[in-house]
Amino acid sequence: MKRERAYVDNRRNKILEIMEAQPEVKVEELAKTFEVSPITIRRDLQYLEDNKKLVRFYGGASVKKKEEQIQDEVKLYRTLIARYAATLVEDGDTIFINTSSNALGMLEYIDKQNVTVITNNGRAINKEHKDGINVILTGGELRYPKEAMVGDFAIRNLQTVYAKKSFVGCSGISEECGMTTEIANEVNINELMINNALKETYILADHTKIGKNSSFISCTIEKIGNLITDELAPADQLELMREKGVKIHIVKKGE
Repeated sequence: MKRERAYVDNRRNKILEIMEAQPEVKVEELAKTFEVSPITIRRDLQYLEDNKKLVRFYGGASVKKKEEQIQDEVKLYRTLIARYAATLVEDGDTIFINTSSNALGMLEYIDKQNVTVITNNGRAINKEHKDGINVILTGGELRYPKEAMVGDFAIRNLQTVYAKKSFVGCSGISEECGMTTEIANEVNINELMINNALKETYILADHTKIGKNSSFISCTIEKIGNLITDELAPADQLELMREKGVKIHIVKKGE
């Protein structure tokens, strides 16, 4: 059984080697090369596509573009970050979530009871979550395409609310500028969610955002208690943040 598994893995690796020199392959040609049936090759290609190594088309397959591979990897890490962040929520917690799609992704993974989520993310309306979660929208002026609730109405509502924890996404985070965003009218709301968290503040940022600065500062690095990122984040940038007192949580593939 082990020998057969090794044979299959070796053939699939050789298919990828062929595609390094020949980005597009045909099922019939591969079947002849490896002296196996077209059905076997189709299974191989399906397996490799499932593992994000290539893209199948009728009669063959092509190498995934580098940009697509990068996007898939970032998407995976954002999912891992959201899942990890969800484990930090406890029974009875009230939490803030801002307009970040990464932070909003937590909703479907929170499995605690009597959790109240306060958010200015209009997309929370259609986001799946378990029965133990109650969602409260801040209200405010709805801005597209993010469906963010902003403006004086949202700010006034948040000024009188405190949560145990806040989970806030960003456009960039660095030791120099702290947490930054590209949207000016989200700055005050992000600040309130961070300042009005009674216990912990968590910034969610995949490796593409570490050490990067965007247009508007939501808070300085000194106000950031925790950063949840992934294993590809630049180590030197993380160390600078640790020196400022930020606790770093790192997610990894396979964990």
